[in-house]
Amino acid sequence: MAETAKLIIDGKEYEFDVIEGSEGERAIDISKLRAQTGYITMDPGYANTGSCQSSITFIDGEKGILRYRGYPIDQLASQSSFLETSLLVLKGELPSADELAAFEDEITYHTLLHEDMRHMYQAFPLNAHPMAVVSSLVGSLATTYQNEIDPLNPEHVQIQVRRLIAKLPTICAWAYKYSTGHPFVYPRNDLGYAANLLHMFFATPAAPYEPDPALVRAIDTLLILHADHEQNCSTSSMRLVGSSNSNLFASASAAIGALWGP
Repeated sequence: MAETAKLIIDGKEYEFDVIEGSEGERAIDISKLRAQTGYITMDPGYANTGSCQSSITFIDGEKGILRYRGYPIDQLASQSSFLETSLLVLKGELPSADELAAFEDEITYHTLLHEDMRHMYQAFPLNAHPMAVVSSLVGSLATTYQNEIDPLNPEHVQIQVRRLIAKLPTICAWAYKYSTGHPFVYPRNDLGYAANLLHMFFATPAAPYEPDPALVRAIDTLLILHADHEQNCSTSSMRLVGSSNSNLFASASAAIGALWGP
């Protein structure tokens, strides 16, 4: 018999199922609370509330534990790349060498921005906050690719995911370049994900830039550490916007806005 938790309101007893998460954490399922009792819960900031069941990320900050899909973060940081970790988060398992190579090729193919997006940066003051610029440009991807943004179409979602992962380094690097008054630098197909990010930030037409392997590894490790962060403010914002069947780019733009806060 399934374990239950009992709640007594006005002398009447109600039972709610106890469920167990992928890492053994336990929760009381109160999804029927209002229907059965007329009451709701008050939990500002979701401090004691899980909005969904997920097997992606487990964090215990007090014990220094972070796992993606059951893999400890130290193993991923030392043995995997950011793109390999991204596929792990997306698919639930580490990719084969062929799957990873195909994914890397897809990401490389989509790193370029539509040339018209160059002009969007010019609408911002040079001292515009980078989060405002990045959020706006990510949202604008929904206009560039408006024929492939149906959130209920699995093929559209997959291509949106790849475009978003691929184009974010270019969007961020160009925001930085615009703020410094330097010309935009295009991505290079011969560089990996983190190396391309450094290249677009620091290369100039007057001086080529070859990314330091140590810096490349450091950036890649940082990206792995931030690949997912359980139910934080940005994740919750993206899920909330996405729950209205908004497209991925609009939802991601909202998540970036949430990340803007301190």
